[in-house]
Amino acid sequence: MAYSLALIVIAGLLFNWLFEKIKLPGLLGMLIAGVLLGPWGLNLLSADIMAVSDDFRKIALIVILLRAGLGLKKETLSRVGPAALRMSIIPCILEGSALLLMLSLIH
Repeated sequence: MAYSLALIVIAGLLFNWLFEKIKLPGLLGMLIAGVLLGPWGLNLLSADIMAVSDDFRKIALIVILLRAGLGLKKETLSRVGPAALRMSIIPCILEGSALLLMLSLIH
């Protein structure tokens, strides 16, 4: 398990550095490294690490959301906030209404 964890960290850092050198987001490189090392790629990870991969995915999502949230500036958020709010609420309401209509037609 330690070998797999070290492989993930080293490959992630290497791909991060490589993608930043070619002016692409480093996070994209880390994601590609994970896919290449996993069972749908080269399958280099041990079964133990795959057993806890669900927990690792949740932790990675938290880290990604924290990095994105901490990079926001208050001025930028207040400038684009109303538009972002509309772009998130309107589709949610439309999707919920469509589901409500379709489910009421089924029963």
